Amino acid sequence: MAAPAAFPQPGPITLAMYDRMIAAGVFDPAKSQSLELIEGGLHMMSPIGDRHADAVDWLVRWSVLAIDSATTLVRVQNPLAIPGSESAPQPDIAWVALRRYADRRPLPEEVSLLIEVADTSLEFDTTVKASLYAAAGIADYWVVDLVSRAVVVLREPRAGGYESRSTHRGDQFVRPLAAPQAALSPAELFLPG
Repeated sequence: MAAPAAFPQPGPITLAMYDRMIAAGVFDPAKSQSLELIEGGLHMMSPIGDRHADAVDWLVRWSVLAIDSATTLVRVQNPLAIPGSESAPQPDIAWVALRRYADRRPLPEEVSLLIEVADTSLEFDTTVKASLYAAAGIADYWVVDLVSRAVVVLREPRAGGYESRSTHRGDQFVRPLAAPQAALSPAELFLPG
């Protein structure tokens, strides 16, 4: 996914304003690109390419098999709410507490794993989004780097970033904190070649 472009705007947009804009139909649903609210700014996300879609499909499959379906829900490219930051990011995969979210977005304390898939958005995902997620206290954040065929694992959140960063390739298994028995081999996410 390409690094999101920011729209010029007169001031920060709050989550409440963003929700009112959605309810009023301000955003054109016919557009193929979607928007994220990140720290009070609207950021355009690039359309999803085939490699990105394939990686997300495999992550969904792996996630559904890995989670405890009695306590955890797998959300795909749906927004979270990060109160206080005026952000509603849309990670590719989110493991959240099992409940219906028709009345609100999941909150950081309900998130056990976030995964972003990056083609051209690696810098944004590992800096801006990593800082946002770390400040919100999200303990387990992964970025699938499609270019270098790796999974970057960010843990131990602190204000401003993560203390722990490791990169896994090939058969270097990654295990989610919420389900350590579930191992993901980065090689599974990429076609040979």
